[in-house]
Amino acid sequence: MALRLLEMVVPGEQLPPLEHLLRETPLVEVWYDRISERQTLVKILAQAEETDHLLDELQQRWGKEPWFRLILLPVAASLPRVEQPPPETAPAPGEGADKPKQERISREELCGAVKDMAGLTRVYLGMVALSTVVAAAGLQGDNVVVIVGAMVIAPLLGPLLAQALAITLGDTELARLALRTNVTGSFLALALSMVAGLLLPVNPGVPELAARTRIGLGDMAVALASGGAGALAFTAGAPLVLVGVMVAVALLPPLTALGLLLGSGHLLPALGAALLWLTNMLCLILAGVMVFWLQGVRPTRWWEQERARRATRLAVALCTGLLLMLALAILGARKL
Repeated sequence: MALRLLEMVVPGEQLPPLEHLLRETPLVEVWYDRISERQTLVKILAQAEETDHLLDELQQRWGKEPWFRLILLPVAASLPRVEQPPPETAPAPGEGADKPKQERISREELCGAVKDMAGLTRVYLGMVALSTVVAAAGLQGDNVVVIVGAMVIAPLLGPLLAQALAITLGDTELARLALRTNVTGSFLALALSMVAGLLLPVNPGVPELAARTRIGLGDMAVALASGGAGALAFTAGAPLVLVGVMVAVALLPPLTALGLLLGSGHLLPALGAALLWLTNMLCLILAGVMVFWLQGVRPTRWWEQERARRATRLAVALCTGLLLMLALAILGARKL
C-alpha cells in the first residue's frame, strides 16, 4: 500500500477547522508540532488513494490564503507497517463507503510528474537523438535486441502522457507544452533517420524494417493496449521505465523507419511507415485519455470540469473517427 506524507504550516486560528476536516477524512496518522506561538506544523500520513480528495478539500478551503503551502512527499517505508484494513472495518453507508475508492495517485502528483517529463530540454533532445541512432542501426541491421535497446532509452512516453492528461483536464498550457515537445522530438528523430537513410544503403526488404511499413488491425490493438497500460501504470505510481518500452515500441521504430525510407528514396514503403506511426499516435492518445477519464482524473472547479469534458469528447470523437476510417480502409484493401 503506497503512502504519502503531507506537511503544512498552519496559523493558530486555522488549526481548529483543520482538525475538524482531518477527523472526517480516513487517514493513517496526524501529528501536530507547535513551532511558534502562532504557527503549527501539521504532518499527515495517508494512503496515496486518499490524497486526491484531501488535497481538493484543503485547496478549496485555504488555497487562496497567503500562508498556504502544502508539501506532498512519497513514503518509501513506514514502521510499523501500515496494513490494509479488512473489508468488515470499512465505513458504513453514509460514511464514505458509497463513494468508490480511487486506485491511483493524486491529480497533483500526476500533473507534477507529467510537467517535468514534458519539458523540452537538452536532455530530452539528446535522448531522442541517441535512441534514434540506436533504432536506425537496429532496423538497418535487422537486430531485434538493438531495437529493444532503443525503445528503453526513448523518452517518448512523457510528452505523450502529458498530451493525454492535458486533454482530460482541459489544460491548454500543458497541452501546448506537450505538443511542442512531441513535435520537436518527432522532427528531430525523423531528420536524423533521414540523414542515416541518405548515408547508408537501406534495404526495405529487411524483415524488421519491412514490418514497420505494414499496418493492420493488430497494430491498432497493440498501440491501444500499450497506451492504456502506460497510462494505467502511471496513475498507479509505477516507475516510467517499466512502461516506457510499451509506448516506445509503437512510436520510435516506425518513425525511424519512415526517415530511413524517405532518405533512401523508397517513397511507397515510407508511406506505410508514416501511416503506422500516425495510427499509433492516435491510438496511444485515445487510450491515455480514456484511462485518465476512467480513473477519475478531473479538474477541481466546475467550469474547468466542463471545459475538460468538451476537450475529452472532442479528442475521443476525432481519434475514434480517424481510426475507424483507417480500419475500414484496411479491411477494404484486404478484399481487393
